[in-house]
Amino acid sequence: MKVSDILRVKGGTLYTASPDGLLEQATELMAERDIGSLVVIDHGELVGMLTFREVIQTLVKNRGTIGAASVRSAMDDAPLTCTMETELDEVRRMMLERHTRYLPVMDNKMLMGVVSFYDVAKAVVDSQNFENKMLKAYIRDWPDTEQDPDRK
Repeated sequence: MKVSDILRVKGGTLYTASPDGLLEQATELMAERDIGSLVVIDHGELVGMLTFREVIQTLVKNRGTIGAASVRSAMDDAPLTCTMETELDEVRRMMLERHTRYLPVMDNKMLMGVVSFYDVAKAVVDSQNFENKMLKAYIRDWPDTEQDPDRK
C-alpha cells in the first residue's frame, strides 16, 4: 500500500497557515476543525508544519500564554515529508524514528496532502481486516478431500 492509496480514501481537504499569521488564530482553527496540524505555506511553498506539539512547547516556553507569537516562531521549519509513491511500511518507519505524527505529502514542490499517524493506523487495520475476511472465506470454502474424489 502506498501513500496515494491513503490519500485517495482520506480525501483532499487541507488546512494551512501563513508563517506570519498569529499562532493564536492557527490554534483556534486547529481546535475548531478538530485537527492536529496545519501545513505552513509561504508564497505557495511548504515552509513548515505546526502541530499541537509545537503549540504546547510554545505554551510551556511562555509560561502558559501564546501572546502575540507568530506561527513562524513555533512551527517546525524542517518537517519530514514523503511522496505519493512512498510505501506504507516506510511511512510507519519514518514516523516512529522521528516521533512525528504528521507527514506532508509532496510531489516535487507541490503539496498533495498530509498523512497522519491515525491515517496510517487506520490503513493497517483496514488492510488486516480485509485479509482476515479473505482468509476466513478461503478456509470456509476449503474443499473436503474425502468428498472430492479428484483431489489427491
